[in-house]
Amino acid sequence: SRLKEYRAQGDAAREALYAARQTRDQADRAVFEARELQRAAERRHQEAGFALTTCANKIRELGDTLARIEQEIADDETRLAQARDELARLPADALDAELQQALTARTEAETALAAARDALEGLTAQLRRQDEARLACEQGLDPLRRTIEQLKLKDQEAMLMQSQFELQLREAAADEASLESGLADSPKPAQLQAQISRLQNEIAALGAVNLAALDELTQAQARSEYLAAQCADLLEAVTTLEDAIRRIGQESRTRLKETFDTVNQHMGELFPKLFGGGQARLILTGDELLDAGVQVFAQPPGKKNASIHLLSGGEKTLTALSLVFAMFKLNPAPFCLLDEVDAPLDDANTERYCNLVKAMSDHTQFLFITHNRVTMEMAQHLAGVTMQEPGVSRIVAVDVEAAVGMVEAA
Repeated sequence: SRLKEYRAQGDAAREALYAARQTRDQADRAVFEARELQRAAERRHQEAGFALTTCANKIRELGDTLARIEQEIADDETRLAQARDELARLPADALDAELQQALTARTEAETALAAARDALEGLTAQLRRQDEARLACEQGLDPLRRTIEQLKLKDQEAMLMQSQFELQLREAAADEASLESGLADSPKPAQLQAQISRLQNEIAALGAVNLAALDELTQAQARSEYLAAQCADLLEAVTTLEDAIRRIGQESRTRLKETFDTVNQHMGELFPKLFGGGQARLILTGDELLDAGVQVFAQPPGKKNASIHLLSGGEKTLTALSLVFAMFKLNPAPFCLLDEVDAPLDDANTERYCNLVKAMSDHTQFLFITHNRVTMEMAQHLAGVTMQEPGVSRIVAVDVEAAVGMVEAA
């Protein structure tokens, strides 16, 4: 009966040993699969780290681009402030040039800003994808580590069970040769132990996980938020610049329209005085006030309305004088020099020209060079240059009013 008990214990030990070896086989397969999963996760994690570094470099480049755009906008704002200071004293041509420069600067700023915004959006999307991939890798590594630890525990349990079963077989005086022949096809414990050792070495060779990746990602996100704030500042600056350009354009149009209407009105008043009748006006040649040209139409008395190119020399002179005096009335100066403007005029037109000059002399002092007798008679003071000796000039001045008074007194 004791032999039967030993045999029963031997059979139970053989079955337990076989079950333990199957458990070890399953553990080996699980360790191998976990090792492959961990290796794939590590590769994905490394790729995510490389992509994160590339994204950080691109963000730094974008920061440099945004800094350059900020400097350009600061320069544009400086030029805009200078343009505002000079706006009151600039003529229409200079104002058009300044406005064109401002429009060109705005176009360049908009182009650079659009490129920076597109680059920032692309980098932000790429950074988000890399962050998601990194988090997925981190989440995938944790279960694999837990699985490996569990398999190690199971392997230790299997080895302990094997030792206990071998002890029971020796106590039961079981035939180990028959047991080994029955289990010849099964892997040897040494082989299994070698495989386990190899897997453990491979796991150790993996090294530590890059724990600094999370800090690097946080820094990259902070940099991204900083760049987003800078981009918002750029958008605000561009909006301010566009508003300033619109205000300058509107003010330029308003002032130019007021100036044009005033000069046109004054010309319409002065032209009949110089011609003894007729009419003249200024006409814009385009719809856009800042880009349009100005054409002069004059109709002397007794003639059809015609362009200034169809007038005679004297008529052109009087028309030009009416335009000059019209602008002079808009912004009169204390002094005006006229150089032989009466040369093409006959006596009647010269007399009307002199009457207009005399009427405007209440606010402006006129100095004119002339050889016309009628013009000289109108002057209050005469100054002539004579040359009694070759190479020697002498000035002779006459106070006309004093001379007339002396004649009347005599």
